[in-house]
Amino acid sequence: MLKLLVVMLCVLVGMARAELPSKKYLNLAAIKTMVAAAEAEAQKLQVEVTICIVDESGNLLFLEKADKASLNTIQFAQKKARHAAFYRSPSKDGADALKKGNVDVLAFPDFFPNQGGLPIQVDGQTVGAIAASGAKSEIDEAIAQAAIDALLKK
Repeated sequence: MLKLLVVMLCVLVGMARAELPSKKYLNLAAIKTMVAAAEAEAQKLQVEVTICIVDESGNLLFLEKADKASLNTIQFAQKKARHAAFYRSPSKDGADALKKGNVDVLAFPDFFPNQGGLPIQVDGQTVGAIAASGAKSEIDEAIAQAAIDALLKK
């Protein structure tokens, strides 16, 4: 009887053990792939930009300013990337919300209403964000998209 009780307890303890979720993240190889693609796209479009990559919490993983990109692009690229990571949506969505007259969005933390930042989503999970700044906003976003496409091999 005691053996049966011990066996039953062992089975229950084994079943109660929690499974930790597996979490995807941006490693150095992924960052290098995205940066190379973003640089190539910027060169193809003949623009000088700052490129920023953050993790899903908005922590800086990579920042590079092109020689002729203006200094303000350093802050803009980081703000666009953080917006995309925190809100899990393109920073263009913020610009669109503001254009529609929703000024309340300006009070949101790390909200930046300027196109050019995109969330990096893998298997439905946001693993970070990338942004470019220094060209027209549409071009900044195209550079960021080229980087994501290279990562996901689209």
